[in-house]
Amino acid sequence: MRKTSTLKNILQKKELSFLMEAHNAMSAKIAEESGFEALWASGLSISASMGLSDRNEASWTQVMDVVDFMVDNTAIPILLDGDTGFGNFNNVRRLVKKLSQRGVAGVCLEDKLFPKINSFIGAGQDLASISEFCGKIKAAKDSQLDNDFCVIARVEALISGCPMEEALKRANAYAGAGADAVLIHSKQSDGAEIMEFCRQWENDCPIVIVPTKYYNTATDAFREAGVSTVIWANHSLRASIAAMRAITRNIRQHNSVAQVEREIASLDDVFKLTNEYEVQLAEQKYLTL
Repeated sequence: MRKTSTLKNILQKKELSFLMEAHNAMSAKIAEESGFEALWASGLSISASMGLSDRNEASWTQVMDVVDFMVDNTAIPILLDGDTGFGNFNNVRRLVKKLSQRGVAGVCLEDKLFPKINSFIGAGQDLASISEFCGKIKAAKDSQLDNDFCVIARVEALISGCPMEEALKRANAYAGAGADAVLIHSKQSDGAEIMEFCRQWENDCPIVIVPTKYYNTATDAFREAGVSTVIWANHSLRASIAAMRAITRNIRQHNSVAQVEREIASLDDVFKLTNEYEVQLAEQKYLTL
C-alpha cells in the first residue's frame, strides 16, 4: 500500500491512532522501530534541531531537506507540519507538489498568518480569514500528485482565545473546502476545550489532536470523544535534550566517559540505525566483481 493511502486509512479508521514526532532521519527510524504507524515531522522540532526559533526561520527548502532523509530511512508515512504553508496559496501549491514528489504522505496547514509563532507563546495570535485559509486548502488539494495525499487543516481559534463557536465555524468551513481531517488545537491543561469541541462536532471529517499541554487527560477519553488521531508532537526532541544535557554535564564533571558508557547507545546500535552493515554487504556484492 502506498504511504499516502496508509495515512488516509489511519485518519479514517475507527480505532484511535498515534503519530510520533521526528526531527531527523535517526529519530524517525527509532519511532518506526518502536512500532508507530506514522510520523509527525514537527516544525518546532526540526527548527529547534537547527538552533532556530519556531517562527519560520527555517525555510521550507531547509525543512524539506530534513524530511527527505526521513523518507529515505523509513517505510511508514510522514505527515509534515507545514505551518501556514510558508506563504500564500501559491507557496502552498509548490510545497504540496514537492512533498508529493518526494514521497511525503501529507501536510498539516494552520490558519495563522505567515510567519507563524509557536502556539504556546503569547496570546491572541492573529488568524487568517476563513476564506483565505479555505483557498489554501483548495490550492493544496488541487496540487497533490496522489489522490490519497492528505491535507489536514489545523484550527488555531482556541489557541488565539476565540470562542468555541469560532473554532467550530472554521473547522466546518475547512472540511467543506476539502480538508482530509481537522486538527483542533488547545493549550489548556485540562483538555476540556478539546472534549467540548468533539462533543459539538457533527461533521464526518476526522479529528486530530495534539495533547502537549493536556497530557494528563486519559487516552481512553480521546477514544470516547471520537478522536481519530493523536500526535505526540515534540517528545523525541525534548527527550534528546534532556539526555544530552545529563550526559554532557556528567562527562564534564568527571572528565571521563567511563561512568556513562553503559547509559548511552552503543556504537553497534548507531551502525544499525545508519545502515552501516547493509553497506558492508553491498561492498561484498559490488566491489568483488
